[in-house]
Amino acid sequence: MLLVRAHNLWVPFVTLLLAFMLSAWPLPESVQWGWPEWVLVVFLYWVIALPHRFGLGWAFILGLLLDLLQGNHLGINALAMVCVTFFAILMYRRLRMYRVWQQAFMVTFLVAIHQIVSYWAQGIGSDASSGLWFLLPALSSGLLWLWIFVVLRGIRRAFKVA
Repeated sequence: MLLVRAHNLWVPFVTLLLAFMLSAWPLPESVQWGWPEWVLVVFLYWVIALPHRFGLGWAFILGLLLDLLQGNHLGINALAMVCVTFFAILMYRRLRMYRVWQQAFMVTFLVAIHQIVSYWAQGIGSDASSGLWFLLPALSSGLLWLWIFVVLRGIRRAFKVA
């Protein structure tokens, strides 16, 4: 059996740390509605690129950290990220074959699933309704994917992350 050594595994964690920093960026209320889901999009890239390294366990941990960062009820983002990661792991081979703009549509769909699960979990105990504005980050995240994919692929190739 051929053993593959992990090379530069710190790089994905640095990119995820940067995504957490972008998620914590203080914004006015009007811009906050459309702010992309940075952590989810960066994590989806790493799940698609390195599915043997990033999976449901990391999704759960990152979701809990995101809950702590955003001040949500503990477990809401963890549940949503695990659901999205499950679908991404199921489709990672297919997603790799798509063109970048096709991947952007799928990422938009996956982030929309994340938003729906989070909105549903937060709305269990309340009767607040905001229309479909809660899906706006899915659209901005899908548009962001075109840029994120190119940047993270360049970083992965430059540092030979395996």
